[in-house]
Amino acid sequence: MTTTIRISVRPLVEYVYRSGSIRPGFRTNASMQEGTRIHQRVQKAYAEEDLKEIVLETELRHGELTYVIEGRCDGLIRLEGQLTVDEIKSTAGNLDELDGGLEVHWAQAMMYAYMYAAQHEEPRMQVQLTYVHSVTGEERRFRRMAERQELEQFAAEVIAGYAPYAEMIAAYEAERDVSVRELPFPFRKYREGQRKLAGAVYKTIREGQGLMAKAPTGIGKTMSVLFPTVKAIGEGEASRLFYLTARTTTRVAAEEAFARMQAEGLKMHVISLTAKDKICFKDEEACDTGQCGMCEGYYDRINGAVLDMLEHETLMTRPVIEQYARKHRVCPFEFSLDAAYAADAVICDYNYIFDPRISLKRMLEEQKRKTVLLVDEAHNLVDRGRMMFSAELEKAVFLDVKREFQTLGSHVPAAKAIVDYTGAIDKYLITLRKNGGDEGKIIQQEAPEELIERLEPFIMVAEQCLVEGGSGNAEMDQLLLDAYFTAQNFVRIAKLYDERFITYAECVRSEVRVKLFCLDPSQQLRQTAKGFRSTIHFSATLSPLRYYRDMLGAEEEDYTLQIPSPFNREQLDVRLMPLSVRYKDRERTKRPIAEMLQQLVSEWPRSNLLVFFPSYPYMREVYEAYAQLPGAGDADTVMQEQGMNEQEREQFLAAFQPHPERTRLVFAVMGGVFSEGVDLPGDRLNGVVVVGAGLPQIGLENNVLKDYFDKSGRNGFNYAYVFPGMNKVLQAGGRLIRTEEDKGVLVLVDDRFTQEPYRSLLPEEWLDYRRI
Repeated sequence: MTTTIRISVRPLVEYVYRSGSIRPGFRTNASMQEGTRIHQRVQKAYAEEDLKEIVLETELRHGELTYVIEGRCDGLIRLEGQLTVDEIKSTAGNLDELDGGLEVHWAQAMMYAYMYAAQHEEPRMQVQLTYVHSVTGEERRFRRMAERQELEQFAAEVIAGYAPYAEMIAAYEAERDVSVRELPFPFRKYREGQRKLAGAVYKTIREGQGLMAKAPTGIGKTMSVLFPTVKAIGEGEASRLFYLTARTTTRVAAEEAFARMQAEGLKMHVISLTAKDKICFKDEEACDTGQCGMCEGYYDRINGAVLDMLEHETLMTRPVIEQYARKHRVCPFEFSLDAAYAADAVICDYNYIFDPRISLKRMLEEQKRKTVLLVDEAHNLVDRGRMMFSAELEKAVFLDVKREFQTLGSHVPAAKAIVDYTGAIDKYLITLRKNGGDEGKIIQQEAPEELIERLEPFIMVAEQCLVEGGSGNAEMDQLLLDAYFTAQNFVRIAKLYDERFITYAECVRSEVRVKLFCLDPSQQLRQTAKGFRSTIHFSATLSPLRYYRDMLGAEEEDYTLQIPSPFNREQLDVRLMPLSVRYKDRERTKRPIAEMLQQLVSEWPRSNLLVFFPSYPYMREVYEAYAQLPGAGDADTVMQEQGMNEQEREQFLAAFQPHPERTRLVFAVMGGVFSEGVDLPGDRLNGVVVVGAGLPQIGLENNVLKDYFDKSGRNGFNYAYVFPGMNKVLQAGGRLIRTEEDKGVLVLVDDRFTQEPYRSLLPEEWLDYRRI
């Protein structure tokens, strides 16, 4: 049976021609919006009979494989009677350095010419590259004439260059599908509720729908969603998956789940993406394109590196990626991204899909339609969504650039324009500060159009300066780069601005901060997920479900699933201490809380107890009150520090060992890194105390959110304060019972837990509490 490989022109030629085709400092289509605008401007000048955005498709056979090549040609025009393919590229680079055009661009245009000639039996085609400078609008064109035989030979050479990779992938996919069909569930039996969740996930993927699943901690949610999705890939219902996480700890759980399936015979390419600042070899090499040996010549080595890793590895975690990056001398971060496009499963942060600044933009629509999104700890996506679709800038960023570039002479051509544009931005922000009133705050419904109009030309001239070598001063160029990315993100988010946003400015002394604040990210999240096969949101704390369906952009036809806790009530001793822990009462109630902790220590010798507080200052107050009690030395007390790095966090968790010599009383912050995504089964954790209902601090943004939801007919206080706060409570308490064997004590400290709506948001198994 003939195997068919379907691929689009651009990734095909970029794979074959990227070695030597990307010139340092010369980038095209840096901004998608800008590139689209320039394409449309060039196409508007076409003659009436000329065609634009032509969809093309053809088949080529090489060896045992048939290649279906598809693409969209920018223009099909007649120049002096000759049919011509026009390929348009926008750039901020120096057009004088093009030297006839980039090879990869010629390859793309030649493939379009071949596809059209083959389809319409044209004897010859002219090929044109049209480069447009994104700042000046200057155009530069290059043309070549090609006979049909020459185009056929060229297309055959391109396919031959791609064939080794395609043949490896085709052989691998055949092995993968067999391994998936034979893969058993990798545990002796399903836990209670686990089979139901797995079945719902498979049904959702098969039907191309979405699922909002509330499943309790401890049933094995990670495997419950991964196993059916892997099965769906092997049966052709999908082609790849993204396991999206908010934290490193949940990424590890996904890696372990894949490792367990691979131990049962699964063969599947799985890759974990690590943030650039964590995986970069900057301690070994200077992280600069002009200096780093991992970056110089990257495109000459990357194909070999990707092929090598895919041939020899299936689970590509950070250590594996670093190993092959060193072997082939390639940037580990860029290498991981290139490998991700070839992987069946990608484990990564939410932002690789949802954040408009960071998302994997080379993923084609056809790929998306066959891709499943698994959104772990989906409750986190509400706040993360607001962050990803908001943007802010500060006056000082642009003032610093203006002052530095004023010192440059005419040897940096763009310096004067940069000074003028940053000066205009600074002047606007000064005016804003003067209009800020006594409170120094401005809130408005409309986007700041005048500011955006001043940022757009700055972005273009800053990009031109950076592409052409910058100022010659590394620190100055870093200032410019920071301002460029700030301005670019601000303008990008402004294009999304609608009634779900507000603009606010805060003025403190000479500083001005302007923010485009996304009040409701549901529309943007829904729009991003719409192109994918299925989106599965899952968490133990999607409560209330109607709130999360609303805020995460669930479609009306998307499924909802709630699985009850499988654990026995006898496993959990729930106690309620109905004290007021509101700010005004904390001084009065901190000693009773400290005494309760001392009582807990005496009840649970040689145990691990974890106490969560709503803030660092309150945690320290109770910690100090506890330390003053007689007998406080009976326990080892530990307190979470602010700003702990990854290694310190790992050491903090590693200290939770079963049956310590003395009880460990650990003070931590609710909503922090230790209150969710942390797994301490068995006697690694024996008791949890949750102090407070977790309500966010009253402030400008939360009050604006409250007002917005009130005006839209929803309960603003619940949406802005109660629901997010209680989610922190549920997450913190959920650290305790992780398996069927776990037992422990849970103490809830706050009189609000006896009142509505707080009480109805507690899990059913927590309601059988004993007052203390």
